[in-house]
Amino acid sequence: MQYRDENGAFASRDDLRNVPRLGPKAFEQSSGFLRIKNGANPLDASAVHPESYGIVFSMAHDLGCTVSDLMNDAQLRREIDISKYVTDRVGIPTLKDIMEELAKPGRDPRDEFESFAFASDIEKIEDLESGQKLPGIVTNVTAFGAFVDIGVHHDGLIHISELSDRFVKDPAKVVKVNQKVMVTVLDVDLERNRISLSMKTNPDEKPKIRSKQQRTKPERRIREKKIKTKNTPFNNPFADIFKSTS
Repeated sequence: MQYRDENGAFASRDDLRNVPRLGPKAFEQSSGFLRIKNGANPLDASAVHPESYGIVFSMAHDLGCTVSDLMNDAQLRREIDISKYVTDRVGIPTLKDIMEELAKPGRDPRDEFESFAFASDIEKIEDLESGQKLPGIVTNVTAFGAFVDIGVHHDGLIHISELSDRFVKDPAKVVKVNQKVMVTVLDVDLERNRISLSMKTNPDEKPKIRSKQQRTKPERRIREKKIKTKNTPFNNPFADIFKSTS
């Protein structure tokens, strides 16, 4: 900060080398995080590390174009065979990262931020009532359910039986820590500061139990005995006649 105050903004990443007590190792570790907008070297505004600049310069040279052309023209990038630039220190994964950065220079590698807010009218456990639907964030997942922060300084519990409309065997397959969820308040125990929650679509709806008359028994299989006939002289319609005359 002192160097910037005394010398003004950095014109390039290479200017970092002029910072007092910033050695080669520190430059190597920090230069990739510095972004120089509208600088002389367009790569200074990207996530390509200065150590890899030479690779990009070689790519541009082989195509007969400038680095800026390479960054702005997708067709030029498609003509690059990255396998030609593999070295002992730079492999295919690194080269793929370089190509992605050339396509979207200066992109934020972090996941897109998702805004979240607790219910504005719910600040303490006393504000809770059965049936309220509230946004929350999963803080812990256990074998018997999940705990959710709903903004009242006491996490509520979603029992495993209330995690989904379908049967749940493993809560970890339904929710995960830091997941944003919508829950329904089932019960509030002010004395023990316990909050019961549900993620079911209709948590008040009890499962339907069929009566005995409604239950159908599986059809019984009727076993038919096959009568085997012996090949005897009396195995014919005149058997009785022969028997009576014998």
